Amino acid sequence: MTATTTTTTPNPDPSGSPGPSKPVGDPPLLEVRNLTVTYGGGADAVPAVRGVDLRVEAGQKLGIAGESGCGKSTLALALLRLLPATATLSGEILLDGEDVLTMKWGRLRAVRWAGASIVFQGAMHSLNAVHRVGDQIAEPVLLHSRATPAAARKRAGELLEQVGLPAARAQSYPHELSGGQRQRVMIAMALACDPLLIVADEPTTALDVMIQAQILRLIEALVADQGVGLIMISHDLAVLADTCDRLSVMYAGRVVEEGPARQVYTDARHPYGKALSAAFPRIGDLSSRHAPRGLPGDPPDPSALPGGCTFHPRCPVALDSCATEDQELRGSGAEHRAACVLVDAPAADDARSTT
Repeated sequence: MTATTTTTTPNPDPSGSPGPSKPVGDPPLLEVRNLTVTYGGGADAVPAVRGVDLRVEAGQKLGIAGESGCGKSTLALALLRLLPATATLSGEILLDGEDVLTMKWGRLRAVRWAGASIVFQGAMHSLNAVHRVGDQIAEPVLLHSRATPAAARKRAGELLEQVGLPAARAQSYPHELSGGQRQRVMIAMALACDPLLIVADEPTTALDVMIQAQILRLIEALVADQGVGLIMISHDLAVLADTCDRLSVMYAGRVVEEGPARQVYTDARHPYGKALSAAFPRIGDLSSRHAPRGLPGDPPDPSALPGGCTFHPRCPVALDSCATEDQELRGSGAEHRAACVLVDAPAADDARSTT
């Protein structure tokens, strides 16, 4: 994307020609600082995202995990200000050094698709049922690169082939495609203007395991080949651990654990992260295969959050203090942090045995 300040560097041209390389010392591709999202106002205000910090470098894959209702999709939509007018946002969303929250409308339109794009959850509901998929892929190309209609159609065919579909599929309507094919179309649309960042919100939801594996490998290959940043959102820790470099676990609108993806999956330090990991059977582990462990209860209502640590009503190792004292992220090894009073606490085992 074209920068408007001296601290950023122009993006690659949407036609595909590479832009200038970023000098050493430039900011990360995406940096989210203390982001909050609240729906409604006054006494009816509902906090959906509460003070989230994220960082994504170019070529890095960040996974965001959590149950339904923990704020994952709200966070994804907030990154490009796609939330309804009833939402109030605060904090900073620095995309290539430029704050999305302070952009004027014209600048924001230019950044969407060309600077960052989203693969929405549920391709059938995201695609327009009465337009051919090739026309829908070509639309952002026409808007952002000022290409001719013929050039945009050619680009749409190239993108379909890039995601493993014949260019002739551009003439199809969404209902004529399978679920996996529609998801590939959504990925092609996300790539249409060569964005720096792709946000994939549950990109494999409702797909069978074979198609899911194909879509995940496709996303990985595209990120590796083009060096874009990726944020992948899912409730499935196993998928994120296999696909992403780093992983953030969200609960009740906050990040409660973050670190290297494989480490968070196999050695979670927050009780919630442990519960998410234990809910999925592991190949070769008969105990997890025959008795996957769930987590009793449901995430709290955002409009009536419990005091102290919001996870304490469901936590199997909660202390008395957890009901009144909230916890910030604290170090738990190299590049691994968790928001739990028991993390790296010398008396953790003794405290657990007395509860």
